[in-house]
Amino acid sequence: MALKLVISDPKSGFSIQREAAEDAAKGFMGLKIGDTVKGELFDLHGYEFMLTGGSDFCGFPMRKDVPGIGRKKILAYEGVGIKKLKKGILQRKTVCGNTVHAKISQVNLKVTKHGSEDIFAEAGKKKEDGAKNEGKAEEKKAGS
Repeated sequence: MALKLVISDPKSGFSIQREAAEDAAKGFMGLKIGDTVKGELFDLHGYEFMLTGGSDFCGFPMRKDVPGIGRKKILAYEGVGIKKLKKGILQRKTVCGNTVHAKISQVNLKVTKHGSEDIFAEAGKKKEDGAKNEGKAEEKKAGS
């Protein structure tokens, strides 16, 4: 079972996606939202990450205040997995518990300690290239 990792950097605002190998995915099993993970699990030496969420194989989001590993139907009016209808209206929604288990397909991580290599350099280049291309498109529209 491969695990998708979405790694976000709060300082720069960039995020990247990585695939964790099966042996690295086993290192995540049993961790809860809010736990810290060392980057050595998936070859990012020097980095430390905080588990901030995730989703299972059907797309149901993990929620920090729901204990356990299975899906639960909760009654809530705000938070993860809830779109507000009106103020104070409760909704019943299906969410996953806060513990990583075998059926979790995506894990969201936040960088808490940076390592020696910059893993967000490619994300920064892509964003800059996109900004340059947008400027050219605007010039063509203005010139027409």
